Amino acid sequence: MKHLLWAPFLLLAACTSNKTGEQAPVTDTSMLQPETEQTEPMDNQPEQIVKISTSYGDMLIKLYNETPKHRDNFIKLVKEGYYNGLLFHRVMQEFMVQGGDPDSRNAAAGARLGSGSPGYTIPAEFRKDLFHKKGALAAARQPDQVNPQKASSGSQFYIVQGKPTSDDELAMMGQRMGITFTEDQMEVYRTLGGTPFLDQNYTVFGEVISGMEVIDKIAAVQTDANDRPREDIKMTITLEEE
Repeated sequence: MKHLLWAPFLLLAACTSNKTGEQAPVTDTSMLQPETEQTEPMDNQPEQIVKISTSYGDMLIKLYNETPKHRDNFIKLVKEGYYNGLLFHRVMQEFMVQGGDPDSRNAAAGARLGSGSPGYTIPAEFRKDLFHKKGALAAARQPDQVNPQKASSGSQFYIVQGKPTSDDELAMMGQRMGITFTEDQMEVYRTLGGTPFLDQNYTVFGEVISGMEVIDKIAAVQTDANDRPREDIKMTITLEEE
């Protein structure tokens, strides 16, 4: 897999190396205190569904109640219309599609994106049962060097495309990362695919439940040297009524 390095102030939306030696989604925002309230999971309530609409089709995504800080923040921004008109500004085939940078709204062609934020971060909410399978919704963040707590960007997110991973590869990744994949997780990574090298390093807070083919369509577009699509891909995100 292509390995890119994160270089602050030089390539704002590039990749950082992590402890697995793989590439990772990042933002280049300052470390700020979160504004979201700390809430508990709504164990007995249905999961909120959001719709991401693009020129390539619509995706329905359920937000996990097990990650309440990320869930509530995302719902808040969607209600405000924060994401409407923003771009999928960073696209890498067999990896992920990333958006949510407020600076991408009406951005000039070729402009480097990836450093915008709403002005706060979200504390990490890692769970061993929420992992980076294809279709996973997760939060981008600054690299470990400046963000040892692995706090998430207040608005930037990515949706995993990834690719199938063999059991041998998963075993080696798990050994390097110090984690153990369950049999169910291994089956998903072996068949559906994903980005297992990001597990327990980036907060997964939802998953695509309809429109998985839209990820593949967006991931296949032509991009420039900064992985920005050559033709803008705008999003609109709305809440689905329960």
